[in-house]
Amino acid sequence: MKLDEFMLDRIRDLREENDLHQKDMAEILNVSQPNYARWETKAKIIPLTKLNELCNYFSINMDYITGLSNKIKHMNNNNKLNKKVIGNNIKLLRKENNIVQQDLANLLNTTQSVISAYENGKTLILTAFAIQLCLKYNYSLDKLCNRK
Repeated sequence: MKLDEFMLDRIRDLREENDLHQKDMAEILNVSQPNYARWETKAKIIPLTKLNELCNYFSINMDYITGLSNKIKHMNNNNKLNKKVIGNNIKLLRKENNIVQQDLANLLNTTQSVISAYENGKTLILTAFAIQLCLKYNYSLDKLCNRK
């Protein structure tokens, strides 16, 4: 099973275990029901901000939902994403692994300027890129996003 399938199964399973419908989750996350449904049917990847909100709602870790871990950890439900903090964490991760921005851009199939925008906190990293980065370097998405 691919990671995105694993993640989507866990999102659906979590919703169903809590006797919620897609419409309920859409209201909780302040999105349309069709948009939420696209996340469960693999038509779209859930944005990092909405993944954070979902994890906050259930007070669980992103690593579990994304399949980076098989352990559910109960976490603070007030976690907020900060582009600058996440960008700094990306930069630290990159430096710890002795790679330059261009190497990271090549790994993620993007440009060096996109990596620079992430690291400088101008743009929030895409969920797919964040997961790919965490997979490659055996890193926690919760740690990358400074979730506690």
